[in-house]
Amino acid sequence: MKRKNAALEPGAILIFAAGCLWGSIGLFIRLMSDAGAGAAVISFLRMAFAFLILLVVTVIRSGISAFRVSGRVLFFSAMLGLVCHGVYNVFYSWAVVRVGVTVSAVLLNVAPVFTAILSAIFFRERITGRKGAALLINVVGCVLAATGGQFTDASLSVSGILFGAAAGLCYALTAIFGKLAGEGSDPFVISTYSYFFAALFLAVFMRPWDTPLTLTPTIVWLGFLYALIPTAIGYLLYYQGVRQMRESSKVPVIASMETVTAAILGVLVLSEKLTVMHYLGIAVVMGSIVMMLQKQEQSGCGGGEEPTKSMQ
Repeated sequence: MKRKNAALEPGAILIFAAGCLWGSIGLFIRLMSDAGAGAAVISFLRMAFAFLILLVVTVIRSGISAFRVSGRVLFFSAMLGLVCHGVYNVFYSWAVVRVGVTVSAVLLNVAPVFTAILSAIFFRERITGRKGAALLINVVGCVLAATGGQFTDASLSVSGILFGAAAGLCYALTAIFGKLAGEGSDPFVISTYSYFFAALFLAVFMRPWDTPLTLTPTIVWLGFLYALIPTAIGYLLYYQGVRQMRESSKVPVIASMETVTAAILGVLVLSEKLTVMHYLGIAVVMGSIVMMLQKQEQSGCGGGEEPTKSMQ
């Protein structure tokens, strides 16, 4: 009975793959920053190109009529774009300025905890002892993998800590809004709408009428690849996977493969050095993912919890 392995569940596999693609985000940001692009421009190009890519793909795939959706789907797609892409980028950038990259990354990695709490509220998902342990282990692992246990750039900025926590909350809402928007709807359409609203928000936030944008061919090309690989493809896999997961609280833990992939790419591409603590963090993250999948495996054996009720 236990051979019904949750690791082979399509939803978990898709989210795991999305996390791997998201691990390249830091690489693209580094390359675009080195090419002379600012944080706001990088975020805007990511969302704008992703919108254009998916608009073309969705029209070819399903026709323009696919964008005729219910008010519910449009609302939650807009929330994904405005909150989980647009506001998230702003909060995270402000946190980095005030408390540094390291502390911001740590604050962002509490997102699984936010998701678990929100899933309990919206979908009545139980936070069991095993799930709570997996969440705690995952947060610790992500912190170690991202920082190596070093917090030398930390500063006591209350506003920076609040912005970092707010960014984590915005990220956590991705699984919630994605599930609410994705019930019976096309993930291509959801993604296209979410990127449109995100690009619109960031375009206004950049205030280009005050500071003209300077774009080079290198920045534009990197922006396109950034939009295609970890954004358009990554979020399509993610939204499709979220629709197939019974428990939304497990999603960000599985997606934390992003932290592992980012660390590996840092070594292979950017020649970054990892300490023993970094490698320990990677191992802990992988262990937390396995714990989450094992819990789902046991609940399918007929002797565990009742299937989670969701707003379907």
